[in-house]
Amino acid sequence: MRFGAFVPQGWRMDLVGIDPADQWRVMRDLAQRFDAQEAWESIWVYDHFHTTPQPTEEATHEAWTLMAAFAAATDRVRLGQMCTCMSYREPTYLAKVAATVDAISGGRVEMGIGAGWYEHEWRAYGYGFPGAGERLARLREGVEIFRQMWTTGSATLDGKHYQVDGARCWPRPLQGTALPGSTRNGIPMWVAGGGERKTLRIAAEYADYTNFLGDLETFRHKSQVLAEHCRDIGRDVEEIVRSGNLNIHLGRDEREVDERIRAVQERFRAAGVSQDKVDAVAQQRDDLGAGTPEQVVEQLRALEQAGMTYAIVNFPEAAYDTSGIELFEREVVPALRS
Repeated sequence: MRFGAFVPQGWRMDLVGIDPADQWRVMRDLAQRFDAQEAWESIWVYDHFHTTPQPTEEATHEAWTLMAAFAAATDRVRLGQMCTCMSYREPTYLAKVAATVDAISGGRVEMGIGAGWYEHEWRAYGYGFPGAGERLARLREGVEIFRQMWTTGSATLDGKHYQVDGARCWPRPLQGTALPGSTRNGIPMWVAGGGERKTLRIAAEYADYTNFLGDLETFRHKSQVLAEHCRDIGRDVEEIVRSGNLNIHLGRDEREVDERIRAVQERFRAAGVSQDKVDAVAQQRDDLGAGTPEQVVEQLRALEQAGMTYAIVNFPEAAYDTSGIELFEREVVPALRS
């Protein structure tokens, strides 16, 4: 199994209590820590503007600005977003941004892309909130523009939502030109989401990677739907790496796991999150990724046997305490790489 890790950027209330003047240092230091550990293939951020599970005045740092900063601050680890919302930036502009970050990083960008869902921030930023059908149609047109710009240097598309006429992308990304990359897309493309009729169909056509999870049975079902779409278009589903995101609440024993959950709840309270949402955090104790090293290895091994070979993990306490990361590196990663 391959592993990536989220760097806290504030979206999940994971920089609460850290002075804004110190937040970049915390993020940079963690990025460099992951960069120095061979256990980690990639680091990730979320593409959101307002905190979750509810908007607050706590920090949420912008994803692609962080991509460029991490590109300059690290040397080895790959750089991804889980996932960029297509409608937040024009796809021609976003393709150009990604190509530039690919150059800064020496060919380490991963493009995580999706249709978007967080209605509050859509409306607050003036994007409206079109129905799912339109958001997914924009996703399909946008990934076609990405592919053209990255693999040929220009894009032309007379779509329903995007009309571009010879949009240039020079230099093209290093991946697919000076360096190996995706044979289909140049920059590897992650199509995120488990929508069975449209999202997974787009993934079958364009993705190098998918990202969906839920529980084990949900993962198996979505994988089967993806395989059916691949058969329909004549593509081998094994060309697509399946990944999933997990919140990791890892402890040496059950008591320590519970303490990690309670610490998240305390940060939520400090940020002024409503009590019902604070209480809901306790449900994560039963999710995949919560437990002792032996329990988490068992969970991940079952997912791997179902076809999930890339885990993108989030340690909610990372900005304050790296002991859970260290335990994961010491006892979970080796068990799944042996």
